[in-house]
Amino acid sequence: MSLRLNNLVVTHGGKVLVETAQLDFEPGRPVTIVGESGSGKSLLAHAIMGTLPANLTARGTLTVDGHSYDVSDQANRRRLWGRTMSLLPQEPVLALDPTMRAGEQVAEGALTFTADKRGARRAADALLSSLGLRQATRAFPHTLSGGMAQRVAFAAATIGGAPVLIADEPSKGLDQRARADLAELLRSHLKGGGILLTITHDLDLARELGGEVLVMKDAHVVEQGAAGQVLAQPVHPYTRRLLGAEPSHWRHPWMRGPLDAAEWADAEHGRQVESEGTLLVSGEGLTKSFGGQQLFSNLSFDVRAGERIALSGPSGSGKTTLGNILLRLLPPDAGTVQHSDALKGGRLQKLYQDPALAFPARIPLKDSLGDVVRRHRLERDRLEELMGLLGLAPELLQRRPGQISGGELQRLAIIRSMLLEPALVFADEPTSRLDLITQEETVRCLMEQVDRLDCALVLVTHDDGLAAAVTTRSIPLGVTPPLTLPQLQVTGG
Repeated sequence: MSLRLNNLVVTHGGKVLVETAQLDFEPGRPVTIVGESGSGKSLLAHAIMGTLPANLTARGTLTVDGHSYDVSDQANRRRLWGRTMSLLPQEPVLALDPTMRAGEQVAEGALTFTADKRGARRAADALLSSLGLRQATRAFPHTLSGGMAQRVAFAAATIGGAPVLIADEPSKGLDQRARADLAELLRSHLKGGGILLTITHDLDLARELGGEVLVMKDAHVVEQGAAGQVLAQPVHPYTRRLLGAEPSHWRHPWMRGPLDAAEWADAEHGRQVESEGTLLVSGEGLTKSFGGQQLFSNLSFDVRAGERIALSGPSGSGKTTLGNILLRLLPPDAGTVQHSDALKGGRLQKLYQDPALAFPARIPLKDSLGDVVRRHRLERDRLEELMGLLGLAPELLQRRPGQISGGELQRLAIIRSMLLEPALVFADEPTSRLDLITQEETVRCLMEQVDRLDCALVLVTHDDGLAAAVTTRSIPLGVTPPLTLPQLQVTGG
């Protein structure tokens, strides 16, 4: 199996979105493309697959095992889908059909499905079981954790035996254990001589996969080479900036030193570390179960003014649930939560993981934010001041949520919460879907405001590096057992 992409150019209205010379993909050697959002990474992958949006124009040549395909013809590679090339898409929970059970969706990808549905279903059940998902074959996508949904999507993409696998931002929203499991899944595709192209902004995933790394910026590949070389000793200034945006490299005035060992031990056992700040939230004996699984039991801790606390742990461990209980948006099975009067009048705010779900989709942003200003009788100048402080152009407010980037929308969510000068902000994975550079800019915007107001922060995150950079103590939840993988074989082509 061989794959070569020659002279690819993707344009929209005369603007170049992707432009590359020659890219070769070898069996058994992973290729990972990294870069910030908008650099052209995903468009390159979809140009190979023939799944570009209809409003984009592409030219160039794709050669697969000696057969050449004009990439301007989107339909000429459809016969390769599932047999020769397969795509592991972004956001598997959204990509999977919400009306179909997991096993059936995987079975549909088997090449024998039309002729032998029963045999395809048996193969799907066996594959899902080998991936640790025996109990999930009858489950619907919305009931699965992020890591489980990703494994179902992997099974659906690979059951047909396609030797070329393209993974588009596969680790988005996954915790570190699930990401390690994902890396092992992807590497397993290479063992039978498969070709793997991964698109990601997750540098840790790129390190785990190894092989070759390509760095994209503004539609072009600006640096490429062995992963160990590019990600340890980069040459291009942009690559150095990208690596410098990892939380372990941050140096900002709002950052605080970590607690000492004794204080961390107290914090990890849920005991309150000595603090001079006003008590804002007190949780006593909190217990919660979901779906027959106990998430946490008899957990007690306080949140005081100015504190920065991380709720950490793998997907499904109860981080968001605990945060919502502290906000009194969800009742505990046992225990009590008390709020200080300092949180009245909108001074308790929440930042959501996906800011697009926190704004009305069909309403211009100026109206959404204007409602807050009017409801709380705020000065309009305050909104304009915050727009300037967070580096956003006023004309963005004329657009709807879907018409601006995720980083811009998250900064607008920060502005909306800071309009009320909160005493406590609960930030639920606010940057897990952002690239590293956008994440650093967004967190800087948030923390400068938190620091200015001496506001308490409760951060839900599965990123230990981000937690260490932003918070001073952590409350860990849950343990995920490691995933044992079978030896998957690649066939077909």
